[in-house]
Amino acid sequence: MAVASMHLGVWSMDPSCLVTTVQAGCGGVMVWVMFSWHTLGSLVPIEHRLNATAYLSIVSDHVHPFMTTMYPSSDGYFQQDNAPCHKAQIISNWFLEHDNEFTVPKRPPQSPDLNPIEHLWDVVERELRALDVHPTNLHQLQDAILSIWANISKECFQHLVESMPRRIKAALRAKGGQTQY
Repeated sequence: MAVASMHLGVWSMDPSCLVTTVQAGCGGVMVWVMFSWHTLGSLVPIEHRLNATAYLSIVSDHVHPFMTTMYPSSDGYFQQDNAPCHKAQIISNWFLEHDNEFTVPKRPPQSPDLNPIEHLWDVVERELRALDVHPTNLHQLQDAILSIWANISKECFQHLVESMPRRIKAALRAKGGQTQY
């Protein structure tokens, strides 16, 4: 069985990357993504704070088609964290209605050890910092993130999915403590 994962990422503009003509160095780009052993999912820009209603749109428009396409035998797992919008009643109800199509495992709170997407965020961040020409506005930042996401190697995300049994064993051995992941 394969694992699909999602998480919310926020990137802020680093003032040292901005040219002096930009008056405010604050702001950021928020995106939602998912991936599986098979492929990277779409990167969805989040325009406003992500609430349960907006997340329901993402679940129905992105998660559902991805999971039913990647796991037509209904053997996929959709992993999410315990963000408040993920635990809302309308989200729980939606997943209950679709529980015959894929599984959403229960997650302990504060468990980054079990979320391999954190490592993909690290890849994106390193690639952003390594750009020859740094984004000077939020639109350029979003475009750079989209481009980097689209070019993450298959080996990279497959390795992360394949690491899940080791992550789980390490988390169990640590009994709530930190792991190498």
